[in-house]
Amino acid sequence: MDTLILTGWGWNDYAVAAALALRHFRKADILGISTRRLPEFLNEVAGYKEIVIIGIGLTGTTELLAKALLKQKGKGVNVSWISCIPVPEHLDETICSNLDIFVDGRGITDAVSCRYDMPYDDLKPFIPQVSAKEMTSYHFLLEAAMYSYRNYQDEKSYGLAIKHLSRKDPESAWSSSEKQLVEHYKRYGNRELVGKSAAMQKLLGQINMVADHPDARVLIFGESGTGKETVALQIHNKSSRNREPFIAFNCASVTPNLLEDRFFGHEKGAFTGANEQRPGLFEQADGGTLFLDEIGELPLEAQGILLRVLEGGRFTRMGGKDEIEVDVRLLCATNRDLAAMVRDGQFREDLFHRLNVVQIVVPPLRKHKDDIRDIANGYFLKRKQHRLEPEQIEALMSYDYPGNVRELINLLERSCVLGITDFAGMIRDHKETTASLAAKPEEDIPDDLDSAIRTHVRRVYEKYNNNLSRAAIALNAARNTVKKYLD
Repeated sequence: MDTLILTGWGWNDYAVAAALALRHFRKADILGISTRRLPEFLNEVAGYKEIVIIGIGLTGTTELLAKALLKQKGKGVNVSWISCIPVPEHLDETICSNLDIFVDGRGITDAVSCRYDMPYDDLKPFIPQVSAKEMTSYHFLLEAAMYSYRNYQDEKSYGLAIKHLSRKDPESAWSSSEKQLVEHYKRYGNRELVGKSAAMQKLLGQINMVADHPDARVLIFGESGTGKETVALQIHNKSSRNREPFIAFNCASVTPNLLEDRFFGHEKGAFTGANEQRPGLFEQADGGTLFLDEIGELPLEAQGILLRVLEGGRFTRMGGKDEIEVDVRLLCATNRDLAAMVRDGQFREDLFHRLNVVQIVVPPLRKHKDDIRDIANGYFLKRKQHRLEPEQIEALMSYDYPGNVRELINLLERSCVLGITDFAGMIRDHKETTASLAAKPEEDIPDDLDSAIRTHVRRVYEKYNNNLSRAAIALNAARNTVKKYLD
């Protein structure tokens, strides 16, 4: 290709503008580029006679941008910049003198239309983020392409989607991989790790490293609402197992006597009501990933059942005789301190060591508040087609979110549903209605020994849901001794 079209991300009008430019050139490569990445990219790209920049800001590293434009001009490459926003004031003259600049303040697609004298009536229905019915398929394709770039560094799909839009190709003209991309987005598009903070970049780096080792077991720690299942999904989708099943199961969702059936399945006639053969979770996940959430809630009597299959990768269905061998990558998550549970006799030590091969800790939102801006703006861009005002972001960042990202998303949804614009007031009201969820201050420990022992015994007893036997085991004391201090 002689021509390269560079356009922005996130807004449908960028895609429409690029599709219109493609109609003018007929043949061109297309890439999505951010303002930050533009200077470095222009300094490295080669092999084109013309580069068209559509709607991307020129406020990146200006020294490198000036150097890159001089370099392209020296190779005889014509670089043009089409925008609906005027050239920034005080921009280096070297940049302006080496760019073919065209600005039209009515909008980026209007600017391209005027620059190349091309109408675009058939593309206008697609410009709103909430697309007209006939444009819905293109909307999903572009959203899926952008999702794939953000999460899997797929740079090609966005340009291919714009080419389909330019030609108004029917879905039948899409490749099977593009159709799979859309289906993947529809299933996982709301499961995304958003943020540029150091904490989030560290987490994403760990996910990428772990994904390269598709057999390593991973134990994901984090408070409720931090996105532990999303981390598991990212590990699976970035691994070589990504075309195989991802099966998620909450260990607290089934009574202990049913867990063996859920894990291993059963044969027909294995028990009353077993009218047909049913595969268990391990069989369903064969070749792929099994994610066990809230592993700390797995009852002791069921932990041995899980340990059995982890030791050899083999099991027998309930009521069956033949061993079944599976190839499953196990990911587990918990908001509990499993090491403390092992110490207190609540979790099997041998199972803990089987699971605890690689640890990933998902940080609570209060530890990376800078990411609230990206999470909130991304939510509003998708649903309301605008970013939040600085004072709204400031209000959101004033709260610590004990429910983490899940709580933040709930608040953003509340603001959309109720049309709330006063975010400071919304946060204030939310704090009042959830005040009872805040942790209660610790009771002072009495000075005298007997009262201090009684206080500690009562706390342990309450910790184990008033179960005298479990409290006695944890305290390493006789039941009668525990009972004496409770009386």
